[in-house]
Amino acid sequence: MLYHLFQWLEASYDLKGAGLFRYITFRAGGAVVISLLISMVFGGQIVQFLKRLQVGETIRDLGLEGQKEKEGTPTMGGVIIIMAIMIPCLLMADLTNVYVLLMLLATTWMGIIGFIDDYIKVFRKNKQGLSGKFKILGQVGLGAIVAVTMLFHEDVYVRMDLEEAEAKGYEVIEVISSHDAAGQTIELANVRTTLTNVPFMKGNRFDYCQLLWFLGKNSATLVWIVFIPFVILIVTAVSNAANLTDGIDGLATGVSGIIGATLGALAYVSGNSIAANYLGILHLPGTSELVIFSACFLGACIGFLWYNAYPAQVFMGDTGSLTLGGIIAALAIVLRKELLIPIMCGIFVVENLSVMIQVGYFKYTRYRFGEGRRVFLMSPLHHHYQKKGIPEPKIVTRFWIIGILLAVVTILTLKIR
Repeated sequence: MLYHLFQWLEASYDLKGAGLFRYITFRAGGAVVISLLISMVFGGQIVQFLKRLQVGETIRDLGLEGQKEKEGTPTMGGVIIIMAIMIPCLLMADLTNVYVLLMLLATTWMGIIGFIDDYIKVFRKNKQGLSGKFKILGQVGLGAIVAVTMLFHEDVYVRMDLEEAEAKGYEVIEVISSHDAAGQTIELANVRTTLTNVPFMKGNRFDYCQLLWFLGKNSATLVWIVFIPFVILIVTAVSNAANLTDGIDGLATGVSGIIGATLGALAYVSGNSIAANYLGILHLPGTSELVIFSACFLGACIGFLWYNAYPAQVFMGDTGSLTLGGIIAALAIVLRKELLIPIMCGIFVVENLSVMIQVGYFKYTRYRFGEGRRVFLMSPLHHHYQKKGIPEPKIVTRFWIIGILLAVVTILTLKIR
């Protein structure tokens, strides 16, 4: 809203200083500050409100050190995260941008699902929360919306050299004349395609149409058959993985903040023609606005740590964890960097795998030997280290360090191929 207001003031009244709002970096910085202030100032009031409502977490006895002290800690704190993302984004971002609107929808959509889940657990006293099938249905719905938008929306396209677009048979939406570094005129094309960036491969590109090579020229028309289910799988998997990671104070919040910062960097280079061409990645006009959204996301995560760091004064609940996972998945997809998720979200992946390995091995050994055995002392993985007697803050700090390392590796994949 402020972005549009100052644009109008600059155009109508030539207001001095209003031009600052044209710069992504200025608006991103402002978004972080506003997000932090909202989290820290209003977050405390929300925590007190949740305490008055007696919205306390009921913790199952898992035999973990310090577990009982957390009984009754307010939950549903994810409301703070959602508020700290939505408000600064509405103020600082271009609300006509399809990518921003899609991310605001993803935030609201997953926030509602998580809120309903927490509401049933806390107020209905049903520990199971929202039925698994309804939760999955909600995640599938968001995945389908993201996929269909990427496939068919007129403002979602890749910009590339016209000759390359025609040679590869891409659907050209618009032809644009531009100038290269030497001042010579070049023809560029906005094309609708399912191209994505893939790490470690020469050319750094993969087209989902290649999965339907046996259909020949029909592959471009029928690519939705593989693209939509794949996007749904990513949204569901990352959302659930973030939920599993939210097990000890500050873990999911800090890791998500690191991933958000990484996606912000990817959004900046993807939306900048010079940076995209230099790095050899897809140029995605309009995605620069996602730097603003990523800044809001980062600010919300850091601000929430004010209350969620050990010992936590509030838990995010599914309201927060499902939202964080859904946002990360949707953001990676719209930036066409979803194939970087196994690296970038490595903590989420390992946490998820630890549960799958534990459950699978337990069932196999119970069937094979009549007695279930375990690979880990407890899953998800962070509980394994708790069982080994490592203090929570140390576990969280080490996971953050690994998250930062994975973020650096993710950025490096832009050049390593």
